[in-house]
Amino acid sequence: MSECDLTLVLSKKGIRPTQQRIAVYEYLLSHPEHPSADTIYRALVEKYPVFSRTTIYNSLNTLVEAGLVRQVNICAEEQHFDATTSDHGHFLCSKCGKIYDFEVDSVSLNMFCPSGFEKTQGDVFFIGVCPDCKTFTK
Repeated sequence: MSECDLTLVLSKKGIRPTQQRIAVYEYLLSHPEHPSADTIYRALVEKYPVFSRTTIYNSLNTLVEAGLVRQVNICAEEQHFDATTSDHGHFLCSKCGKIYDFEVDSVSLNMFCPSGFEKTQGDVFFIGVCPDCKTFTK
């Protein structure tokens, strides 16, 4: 997505398209491996030395509140972020630490929602060993 496209997306969500927000959102869109705020900071600080960790956290919070980014709370140690906002599942490999997306249909997600409640977002996650690590350890 071009910077103009990102500016338009942010503006349509009522977000002032600052350089920081555009850079953070662009990074998330181009790095679907569910980076942490610290990973994003380290990646962007070389190009944007004036960015602080606080700036990154504030930008992420704004993007999450606007529904453009999801927090992935699969790790107790740190939050990760995902620009894919549609309902889907996450798998955390306990060996390599990578987080993988997998499809979850809305019927399955709705089965877990208690009767009388209205689901606005669904999160399903598993922790285990990915195929690469499973093969490597054999």
